[in-house]
Amino acid sequence: MASPGKKNFPLRLDPALWEAIERLAAQELRSANAQIEYLLKEALARRGIRPQLGQPARRGRPPQAGQGAVDESDSGGDAGS
Repeated sequence: MASPGKKNFPLRLDPALWEAIERLAAQELRSANAQIEYLLKEALARRGIRPQLGQPARRGRPPQAGQGAVDESDSGGDAGS
C-alpha cells in the first residue's frame, strides 16, 4: 500500500538490477522501495542536491492520554477570563 503524501511512480528496471537492490535491501533491513528511495537520496546528496523532504512517518502507537499527549484544554491561555 502506498504511503500518504508520497508520489507513486511506475519504474521499469533491468531484472539483474532489481535483484541487486533486493539483496542490498535485505542486508540493510529495508524494503526494496525504501532502498531505492535511500539510494536516490544518497546519489542526489553526492551531487550537492538536498531536496526539501516532508516529515518522516510517525511509527508506533499513539501516546495514551496523560503519557505525552498534549491536552489542548490546558494551553496556557487566559486562565482568569
